[in-house]
Amino acid sequence: MHTDVIVVGAGPTGLMLAAELALAGVRVRVLERRESPTRESRALTLHPRSIEIMDLRGIAGRFLSRGRTVPGWHFAGLDTRLDFTALDTRHGYTLFLEQARTEEILEGRVRELGVEIARGREVTAVRQEPDAVVVETAPGEPLRAAYVVGCDGGRSLVRQAAGISFDGSDETLTGMLGDFAATDPDAVRAAEAHGVLAVPLEGGLTRFVVVDPERMRVPAAEPVTFEEFRQALTRIAGTDFGVADPRWLSRFGNATRLAGRYRQGRVLVAGDAAHVHFPAAGQGLNTGLQDAMNLGWKLAAQVKGWAPDGLLDSYDAERRPVGEAVAANTQVQTLLLELTLVPQYRRPVLALREMLDGLLGIEEVNRRLAASVSAIGTRYGDGSPAGSRVPDLALSVTGRPQVERLYPLLHGGRFVLIRTAGHADAGDASAWADRVEQVTASAWQAPPELDGADALLVRPDGHLAWAGRGDEALEALPRWAGAPGATIAEAVR
Repeated sequence: MHTDVIVVGAGPTGLMLAAELALAGVRVRVLERRESPTRESRALTLHPRSIEIMDLRGIAGRFLSRGRTVPGWHFAGLDTRLDFTALDTRHGYTLFLEQARTEEILEGRVRELGVEIARGREVTAVRQEPDAVVVETAPGEPLRAAYVVGCDGGRSLVRQAAGISFDGSDETLTGMLGDFAATDPDAVRAAEAHGVLAVPLEGGLTRFVVVDPERMRVPAAEPVTFEEFRQALTRIAGTDFGVADPRWLSRFGNATRLAGRYRQGRVLVAGDAAHVHFPAAGQGLNTGLQDAMNLGWKLAAQVKGWAPDGLLDSYDAERRPVGEAVAANTQVQTLLLELTLVPQYRRPVLALREMLDGLLGIEEVNRRLAASVSAIGTRYGDGSPAGSRVPDLALSVTGRPQVERLYPLLHGGRFVLIRTAGHADAGDASAWADRVEQVTASAWQAPPELDGADALLVRPDGHLAWAGRGDEALEALPRWAGAPGATIAEAVR
């Protein structure tokens, strides 16, 4: 089978990207070194923007039916919580859903779209040629594709083979997590009072997460033992909470690194292959999913031959600053934790935490930080309306009474051009019909910053491409959706 894009890694980022590419008609193959899906879940949450991007494709319900929602989240474990319900979104909550379940749902999605997931295929080398990328695997014959995307984690072979740097800082702090089949009945409630995170998981398991001052300099690569974990709980909380029958023990660190670029020729990186950091506020998996959403339609446009100049490079321009911002806020959160565990810094850092806690009580401060952590506030570009995230606007589409909101129009992964009824005859966009859904809105609820706009061009990833007068829409289309009627370029085949 001819392959347009090879995705290396079947974690959440790789699966999300494969689904986006397949939805756009790209022939994609996923390579995964593991023989079977992992049962352990390092990440446990989906944030509001991640649920929104699933809603953009009509699959949010699959995730919501498997998880449980809470109305907010935290920053650095401060007592005052981030209020996600105050955000301009229909999904103002955190969804507790184990990573293994997220991967299971996404794998079902990509299989529905006809994507092959080749498990037990470890990538051993990646070589770029002028018109293709060659991927060598063990076992198996070399594979060729127009593009390769590394979604293969922090030690990404794809990133290294492309010569992309991974700059940042080494770990100075490590923590431990453990999933246990047996605990005291009131362990989850009691643990919180001692600063220990405890979360119920599927199958009757309980997840504990600790940072032990006596063990916080142990390298992340050193295995965790049950006795070490039990003793850490006892030192911190005065009890081991009855933990027994450990099902998974792991150590994690605060090494923070960012790819020097997200694209090198025909090789791109996303997710942990592009950025790693301490799991503060659970942003890693979510950032990777959003990388995939940004990259998918752009790479599909490149493969299919209609991408305007610079579109694929805008993946790096838009997503790398997001990776930098996430790395920065996780470092701040980690420092606020780490220094409370160092005796000479404990008193002033506790005072600083109390000060920050008070600031989070200010509505506007809380909303701004909540928008950042949830990614609802992600805006690409120079701060103008173009590049902003478009909420799920209420609208009435002429001739389609069943459509009452924007997001269902984006389920197919195409641009959406919305014009008000007064501009319904201001030019026909049917020449872009393979990539643009054009509709006339008899009524709509435009965001305040777009007051006065008669038309919107919404990107496939739910961000705004253009806003203005309806009779100018056809002039805006080529800048984003390429030349009308463009066909697949044989040069990339």
